[in-house]
Amino acid sequence: MNQLSATMTRLGGVNLLPLIVALVALALIGAPSIWITLTVAGLAMGMMLFLMASGLSLVFGLMDVLNFGHSAFASLGAFVAATVLAHMSGWLGADSWVLNLGALAIAIAAAVGAGLIGGFLFETVIIRPVYRDHLRQILITMGALIVSEQLIIVVWGGSPLPVARPKILQGAFIWGDVSIENYRIFAVVLGVMVYAGLYVLLNRTRVGLLIRAGVENREMVEALGFRIGRLFIGVFMLGSALAAMGGAMWAGYQQLISPDMGAKMMIVVFIVVIIGGLGSIEGTLLGALLVGLIDNYVGFLLPKAALASNMVLMMVILMWRPNGLRPAAK
Repeated sequence: MNQLSATMTRLGGVNLLPLIVALVALALIGAPSIWITLTVAGLAMGMMLFLMASGLSLVFGLMDVLNFGHSAFASLGAFVAATVLAHMSGWLGADSWVLNLGALAIAIAAAVGAGLIGGFLFETVIIRPVYRDHLRQILITMGALIVSEQLIIVVWGGSPLPVARPKILQGAFIWGDVSIENYRIFAVVLGVMVYAGLYVLLNRTRVGLLIRAGVENREMVEALGFRIGRLFIGVFMLGSALAAMGGAMWAGYQQLISPDMGAKMMIVVFIVVIIGGLGSIEGTLLGALLVGLIDNYVGFLLPKAALASNMVLMMVILMWRPNGLRPAAK
C-alpha cells in the first residue's frame, strides 16, 4: 500500500483515480461509443451525488456533527421541486429554452429555499441540544429522518410522484453512435459550477477562513469577537440547501420519486463522504465521481455486482487510505 501511495503521488496523486478507472473501463468495455455514454452518465450521477454529499461533508467534517438525517433534505428538495414543476407545465413544454430553464431554475430555487428553512429549524431544534454527543446525534437524527419521511407521506401521499423535465433537457445529444442525455450534460455543468462556488467560498473568502479557524480553535476566534455559533448555523443551512438542490436534480434524473428516497440515498451519500475524507469539498467531489463512474461501469459489465460495487469501493479505499482520499487538514 505504501508503494502504491508513493507511485500515485509521483503521477499526480489521488486526483487521477477517476481517469484511471475510466481507462480501465474502456479496456474492458471495448466499444468507445458505449464507454462515452456510460462515462457521461457516471459523471452526471457523480455530480448529483456531490451536491447531496458536499453539505454532509461540511457539517460532518467542520462541525463534528453526525447528521444521519441529512438525506431528508434531499427528499424535501425533490418533492418541492416536483411540485413547482407540476404547476409550471406551460413553461416546461414551451418552445422557448428561456422558459424551459426558467421553470427549472424556479423549481431548484424553491428546493434550496426549503432546504435553508429546514436546515435552520433542524439545527435549532434537533442538533443544537446534542452538540459533542455523537451517540445522541446518531439516534436523534435517524429518528428525524423517519419522521421527515412520514411528513412527506402526509403532505404528498405515499404513491410515487412523477417529475417532469423541461423540453430543452428532454431527449439526447447524438454524435455518431454516441448518445448522451441532455439532462445529464446539464447536471455535470451545474455540479461544476457549484463546486467552483464552494471552493471559492471556503478557500478565498473571509467567511471560509473564519469557519476553518473556528473548527481549529473556537474559543480563540470567539475571543476575537466573532460569533462562531452563527457561522456554524450558516454552514448547516448551506449544507441542507445543497442537499435539497441535489435532491431536486435527482428527481429530474429519476423522473419518479417516492417518500423513502432519503433513506435509500443515505447510505450512498455517506459512502461518498467517507471515501473522499471528512470536511473536504475536493475529496467529496472525488468520491462522488468514483462512485458514479464505478456504479455505471459495473452495472454494464457485471449487473449482478452493481449493488455491492459501492461497498467494495469503500472497503478498498479505506484499506489503502483509512482517512479517505483527501481528508480536510486539521
